[in-house]
Amino acid sequence: MRDLILEKKKDIVKRWIELTIDTYPPEGGSFMKNQKNQFANPVGAAILNGAETLYKWIMSGDKDLSPDVVRRLDDVIRIRAVQQFSASDAVGFIFLLKRVIRETLLRDALKDKNDLQELFDIDSRIDSLALHAFNMYMKCREKLFEIRAMEIRNRTSRILERACMKYGAPHEW
Repeated sequence: MRDLILEKKKDIVKRWIELTIDTYPPEGGSFMKNQKNQFANPVGAAILNGAETLYKWIMSGDKDLSPDVVRRLDDVIRIRAVQQFSASDAVGFIFLLKRVIRETLLRDALKDKNDLQELFDIDSRIDSLALHAFNMYMKCREKLFEIRAMEIRNRTSRILERACMKYGAPHEW
């Protein structure tokens, strides 16, 4: 099973990228599919590089995420966090890989118990990666809210200072 999935790597990763880009609005998705320059299309480049690296890790059998896998996953999750995806939509692209693998594999290949166990192992690794991505997403969202709260606090403080200066009230509150 694993050999068959590895053999079809190019098709699987390509389809996974397509489905991930399809989670964006049509105009953005069209741009990402057509613009190949990584500087003009950093979101598309992050998805492409992320998909390649994440697929390699899932198929490697390694238990721990390498720094490169964490970095690539973080790149994609940060982008999706800033783009106002819901948590499930931001992380959901990872689960699309299961769909792609099942679409790509021949149904007959799933008859052997060993093949099923390998598929379950791969599913488990995908789930683990998704949970890690969810944690990253939540950290990004928390940071965004902290930044927004700090900005509101700073604006309010400046308004109060100006009001105090204008009307002669004490600066301390």
